[in-house]
Amino acid sequence: MKKLKKSVSVLLIVALFASLAACGPKDAAEYTVGICQLVSHDAHDEATKGFMNAIEEALPGKVRFLTETAANEVSACSTIINTFLAEDVDLILANATPALQVAAAATDTVPVLGTSITEYDAILGLESKNGILGGNVSGTSDLASLEAQAQMVKTWFPNLKTVGLLYCSAEVNSQYQVDGMKEELEALGYTCKFYPFIDSNDLAGVTQSAADSVDLIYVPTDNTVAANAPIIDNICRYEKVPVIGGDEGICSICTVATLCIDYYALGYLTGQMAVKILTGEENISQMPIAYAEHYGVFNEQLCKDLGLSVPQGYKATQS
Repeated sequence: MKKLKKSVSVLLIVALFASLAACGPKDAAEYTVGICQLVSHDAHDEATKGFMNAIEEALPGKVRFLTETAANEVSACSTIINTFLAEDVDLILANATPALQVAAAATDTVPVLGTSITEYDAILGLESKNGILGGNVSGTSDLASLEAQAQMVKTWFPNLKTVGLLYCSAEVNSQYQVDGMKEELEALGYTCKFYPFIDSNDLAGVTQSAADSVDLIYVPTDNTVAANAPIIDNICRYEKVPVIGGDEGICSICTVATLCIDYYALGYLTGQMAVKILTGEENISQMPIAYAEHYGVFNEQLCKDLGLSVPQGYKATQS
């Protein structure tokens, strides 16, 4: 009987220590990072890959990733972000604008980094100072200078007159870009007209209307365009109307050229920021928005189909 009582006592002590260990502080070297990606396409996939690789290289085996894709549904972003918060994540990566808007609205304490974001102030209703948003949000931007994009149009099509600005009106980033491009292009002597569409359901009709009316179409970095680029290509290639703008993934399908970035490098840069936040090296409230270098690429087959000469300094995009 005494042996039984002694055994029970030992078991209780072991259980007590196990319980205390479970309730104790989390090992400082172990982190959980939630990744909410709006939609799966080449640019966003590469950004997520670069982000994870940068963290894994700096903190090998010390980070648990929770990776979710919202299938281009904002409501799904909300569900994903709330799940991350319930999991008590140490940091959230919001890949694309709606994911960042949801994450920023959901928490003001958990660090939130954005990537594949064009312009932070406009989408968050903030006014940054020297690129610093303050609070718990920072990240990287994929925006090329609008002046440089307008100059690209002039380099490729100096003799064309009218430009249709085709974009999804539901995306704040896109509105920001086409507003700026209209100003820049008109300063170079072009006549511009907006062609907004609501979603993929009316994209074909709006694209056809633009192709029937203008010499050239410009598309910004736009998630809905990226997800439906073949629709634009089917219409504009047939009508012999060149399209310019967007990222390299879009360029490989429907645009003759673009100023773009390496989205893997953009994600990697974001991952380096995450490491500094997780390890306490830097405070996210003091981290400015970071930018990657841009370069010119062209769609070789599309240029051949339209009979276009390629200016110097552009390299063929990967098909």
